[in-house]
Amino acid sequence: MLHLTLTPFDQTLAAHGHDALRALRIDTLQVNVGKLCNQTCTHCHVDAGPTRTEIMTRETAEAVLDVVRRYPELHTVDITGGAPELNPYFEYLVEQCRAMGRHVMDRCNLTVFFVRGKEHLPQFLAEHQVEVIASLPCYLKENVDQQRGKGVYDRSIAALQALNTLGYGREGTGLVLNLVYNPLGPKLPPPQAELEADYRDELAKRFSITFNRLYTITNMPINRFLDDLHRSGQYEAYMETLVTSFNTASVGGLMCRNLISVSWDGRLYDCDFNQMLDLPVDGALPQTIHEFDLALLARRQVVTGLHCYGCTAGAGSSCGGAISS
Repeated sequence: MLHLTLTPFDQTLAAHGHDALRALRIDTLQVNVGKLCNQTCTHCHVDAGPTRTEIMTRETAEAVLDVVRRYPELHTVDITGGAPELNPYFEYLVEQCRAMGRHVMDRCNLTVFFVRGKEHLPQFLAEHQVEVIASLPCYLKENVDQQRGKGVYDRSIAALQALNTLGYGREGTGLVLNLVYNPLGPKLPPPQAELEADYRDELAKRFSITFNRLYTITNMPINRFLDDLHRSGQYEAYMETLVTSFNTASVGGLMCRNLISVSWDGRLYDCDFNQMLDLPVDGALPQTIHEFDLALLARRQVVTGLHCYGCTAGAGSSCGGAISS
């Protein structure tokens, strides 16, 4: 394997006594099925929206399923987008992965349930016991609508109530509903446990909504949020916050250490953020889902960049929220 050029992030790791960042295993295949979305959010690192045409084809979806079939070690399939449910093969992917006994996660913006032709999705997800990871960047209407668009909050609340009615987020059902918080603007998330308690109290009091967990995720200086930082003149200050908030305790739990990301066109990346920056896995390794080799990829050196400071700042940030308390 070729030795990757040291980046400033690699140098920070070394200064804190860490070796080069490597995967420890791959138990999760994160599949980005496209950039088409019914929303246009200010913090979106994917730059997703209603006009995007990048979409995973049936051929690529079949290649993904072939990899899942060949490697039982891949016990989780994490489907994301865009709004992943807008991909015409989303339900096929879910059905096939569940038939193979895999745990499936859907990273859902909630309002997609109100897109014409998608009204059946809550029932579909429940029938297939899909874990729903739902974006709700605040429990206050004005903050959500400011970040995600007018009317998003009301539709999101209605969607959560529909999921609760089906048993999501309720004890004993096995239907997991986790929420995702993103800060409004260039700042780190507050402590996850404290914010989860606030969400739980406010959503229960106002709407009788229950959920399993809240994940706090740092806004990444990528694509749309990066453009916003530059327009507002806050890029340098935000990057300084991320760099100076480096937390060595977060390194062991970084998402790139146990997953690999597949793009809509089948290319392989260390994480979804690297995918959006077009930073593929180490060039000495398989580059597409068609060449996937778990043994070669599971111990790979991770390609890093300045954005990696977003995952290690403060309590850390991963697909499963904060890494350390």
